[in-house]
Amino acid sequence: MSFLGLVVYLSFLYIGGLSEEDSRPDDVHIGAIFSFGTINGRVAKIAMNAAVEDVNSDPSVLGGSKLVLSTHDSNYSSFLSIIGGLLYMETKTVAIIGPQVSGMAHVLSHFANELHVPMLSFTALDPSLSSLQYPYFIQTAPNYLFQMTAIADMVSYYGYREVVVVYTDDEEGRGSIIALRNKLAERRCEISYKAVLSPESLTTQEEITNELVKVSLMESRVIVVHAFSVVGLRVFELARKLRMMEEGYVWFATTWLSTMLDSTPGDIKDAKSIQGVLTFRPHTPVSKKREAFTSRWNKLSNGLIGLNPYGLYAYDTIWMIANAVKVLLDSGGKISFSKDSNLNGLAGGALNFSALSMFNEGSRLLRNILHTNMTGLTGQIAFDSDKSVIRPSYDILNVMGKGYKQIGYWSNHSGLSVVPPEILYSKAPNRSSSNQQLDHVVWPGQTTVKPRGWVFPHNGRKLRIGVPYRVSYKAFVWKDEKTNKIHGFCIDIFLAAINLLPYAVPHKFILFGDGHKNPGYTELTSMITSNAFDAVVGDIAIVPNRSKIVDFTLPYIESGLVVVAPIRKLNSSAWVFLRPFTPLMWGVTGAFFLIVGVVVWILEHRINDEFRGLPKKQCVTILWFGFSTMFFAHRENTVSTLGRMVLIIWLFVVLIITESYTASLTSILTVQQLAPSIRGIESLITSNDHIGFQVGSFVENYLSEELDIAKSRLVPLGSPEEYADALTRGRVSAVVDERPYVDLFLSKYCMFQVVGQEFTNSGWGFAFPRDSLLAMDMSTAILTLSENGELQKIRNKWLNTRTCGHSEDPNQLRLKSFRGLFLICGLACFIALLVYFGSMVHKFKRYISQESEPSTQNGSKSLRIRRFLSFVNEKEEESKSKWKRKHRSSTGMQRHESGIER
Repeated sequence: MSFLGLVVYLSFLYIGGLSEEDSRPDDVHIGAIFSFGTINGRVAKIAMNAAVEDVNSDPSVLGGSKLVLSTHDSNYSSFLSIIGGLLYMETKTVAIIGPQVSGMAHVLSHFANELHVPMLSFTALDPSLSSLQYPYFIQTAPNYLFQMTAIADMVSYYGYREVVVVYTDDEEGRGSIIALRNKLAERRCEISYKAVLSPESLTTQEEITNELVKVSLMESRVIVVHAFSVVGLRVFELARKLRMMEEGYVWFATTWLSTMLDSTPGDIKDAKSIQGVLTFRPHTPVSKKREAFTSRWNKLSNGLIGLNPYGLYAYDTIWMIANAVKVLLDSGGKISFSKDSNLNGLAGGALNFSALSMFNEGSRLLRNILHTNMTGLTGQIAFDSDKSVIRPSYDILNVMGKGYKQIGYWSNHSGLSVVPPEILYSKAPNRSSSNQQLDHVVWPGQTTVKPRGWVFPHNGRKLRIGVPYRVSYKAFVWKDEKTNKIHGFCIDIFLAAINLLPYAVPHKFILFGDGHKNPGYTELTSMITSNAFDAVVGDIAIVPNRSKIVDFTLPYIESGLVVVAPIRKLNSSAWVFLRPFTPLMWGVTGAFFLIVGVVVWILEHRINDEFRGLPKKQCVTILWFGFSTMFFAHRENTVSTLGRMVLIIWLFVVLIITESYTASLTSILTVQQLAPSIRGIESLITSNDHIGFQVGSFVENYLSEELDIAKSRLVPLGSPEEYADALTRGRVSAVVDERPYVDLFLSKYCMFQVVGQEFTNSGWGFAFPRDSLLAMDMSTAILTLSENGELQKIRNKWLNTRTCGHSEDPNQLRLKSFRGLFLICGLACFIALLVYFGSMVHKFKRYISQESEPSTQNGSKSLRIRRFLSFVNEKEEESKSKWKRKHRSSTGMQRHESGIER
């Protein structure tokens, strides 16, 4: 190489080195916006200054450049936060740490987007700030989405279903509670009430007290407090005065409480006000770096404030920015600013917006920050695709006075555990319920017994319980018309379960239905969702479509569907002719044949020779005449008016009875010939036979929708009597119903039977709103009733389904169907006999007055009775002739005596 070439080469090297050196600025400016009077503001300021000092003391980080941190105290003012952000964007600041609260982060993020200045915050943790709407805003600590997930996991872990939230009405509070609501919903839990407080500077003691009083009247006793430390502490102090920090309550506090306990425990005036509270603290794994910084803290803070995890995040945030700037500069990037062309039209104004500068390398610096992969005081630092820090985790603390006991950890990897998250991250994720574990908790009230988490609300309103107004199978539910009280098998079980609960449940039963037919049970159940009822009690089958809208208790009785059909008799009995009448009907009918025979004999005996003769002949005549009227074949004529009246009425009764007997016997024989061969639900499906079902039950929908049976084949039936009548008369070939109903039916009607197997397997339960805590306690009570035998006792009381002693065949004619006819006939006989004997007594008096012997007229009573019976037994013509002879004899003697006297 020539000398000239060497000179040129060295010149280029010199100029290039000079250019590279000039590309590195002397100072790299970053800003911080905080309220430095707050706990996190004070801790962050100390930690950030320490980090800046450590960065500048290490020449390998920024080379010859110096990191300069400017701080702006917003002094609790949102307006001053905005001013601070604008000032930094005028002074060539490459990154801004803050603001402290999410409300201002939402505003300043729009400036950051426009001017390409990355903003990093470890305290503005509203989940919505991680969205794509704010690309230049980075949360360097786990946002509240993860903390709300941890709370939801704990609520589910302890078996609670409803929570009350107390929070301030600002962006951070609203966004966090939305996240909590969504996470609770994923676990079938919910927020039952929101106690919304004014933002920190506007909150008053009266407002907090009013909200806490409302909370105390709520059903849920699980309360989450999400606020800044000043408001949060006042909430607990007032809650203790209202006796809400006693046994039975469950309190969760977000990270504000652990921050206060770590940094300023002296600010807590009444330690009992937070006794038993569960709180969270961002988890930072133990490391030499963290221990070294912790040992420096007292010197850095002069012992004025304790270190909390957000101080560690503040320290790491400075290092994140420093490393990102290092990558930018090492890759040949420059720190330069330019005017934003969008602001040119605003020049000259009093606000001078045109002075705001756009950071030209802002997008590269942002990318470097998001690609951070380092180990800091808080552990491994990196971001996922959603700009969220990786491996978010929390310590779970149980507050004990002004201190706390750690009861476990939460991580997004494995949920709740007693093992540090950094150990679990080396294993496969496992969020199964069996893997969730925490240590024992000392709850408010100094108890280690897990609170139930809810009470019956103290709002003075009784539980509205819907009850089906049944018209059949009243053993399950029925109304006493005299007292208007509700009774039955289902009601007794409900009351027995309620009595086992450790708290009172005021309630009232409300009948559902018109009392003329059984109500629709699906409609009744759906009225819980419309808030017409708070629960439904009765013979409610647990079926899928109902379980989608309500929660059921555990079944208190099994209830599968079965098919009922007539017992098929291939050969008629030799005594089938006796079936049309019940035994009582046979007995009464036979007795009336004898009675009518005797009555007619009495009425005809004195005047009709056909009813006279030897005693044996007269008995035969009575029997023959009485039973021959069945066929209208009596040959004896009746001559008395009374006898003819009785006979006409009796023949009418006989006509009705014989015609009814004929029809019933014909029906019995016909049904035996036509009885279908039903073997179960399978044969019913393939046939075209009609099928009966109970009105109001789910059977109709099940048969038509699940088994695809045409609705035209389904016949609604309302009572056991209708079942029996429809089956015996062939209106339906079979009836499909639930087992408890069928058992009661078969205990009364033994000519039917269950055919085939049960083809569903369900039960009856009490219905409550979705995720009802009372439903869970009632299920436990039902289990207790089953274990102690009380459930079986109640069943024996109401559902005594012993085998029936005799069959009540619906084809049989019962006495009650003919009692009117028998009553008319009996009255006719009685009246006829009364008139007859009255006439006989009158005639006997006339007859006996003509007796010549005074001794006969004044004889004993027994003699007179014998004479009367003898008189009645005599033929009327003989009595008249005797009377005439005696009358003539008496007249002749009188004439003879008068002649002698002359």
